[in-house]
Amino acid sequence: MSKSKHESASPATVWLKAHKVEFTEMSYDYIEHGGTARAAEQLGLDHHCVIKTLIMQNEAAKPLVVLMHGDREVSVKNLARQIGCKSVEPCKPEQAQRNSGYMVGGTSPFGTRKAMPVYVERTIVDMPEIYINAGRRGFLVKIRGSVLTDILKAVPVDVAIDHH
Repeated sequence: MSKSKHESASPATVWLKAHKVEFTEMSYDYIEHGGTARAAEQLGLDHHCVIKTLIMQNEAAKPLVVLMHGDREVSVKNLARQIGCKSVEPCKPEQAQRNSGYMVGGTSPFGTRKAMPVYVERTIVDMPEIYINAGRRGFLVKIRGSVLTDILKAVPVDVAIDHH
């Protein structure tokens, strides 16, 4: 297994190892607000397979995690309805950082500071390979999509908005 450069452990990779998840580390040059599109472009990946980790909150300001295809948006209306909340909105960056323990742009659903419910777009779970942030800007891991439900215990939802 070749690595372009060795990454130091993050809470996410520690969590993955502790749960015996097979993963491949991948690094790219992080660009502020470049998002998953930049990661996909730099690593030569299908943008649909690069998963974004979004920290949101419900009407009671209780945080939750939403995992979505890089090339899709989340319908917060559908999400609120499917998880039985009045409303869901993205957390402010500082709040997201306090909830997850990660810097915005480096948020991973694994090894978060606070235990939060995790919701995943249903079609991600069936993907043989997904690329998801490993707890640092410019640092992804390749894992099986099924890890999200089998090990992270994410709840599948149908909340994607397709912009194509």
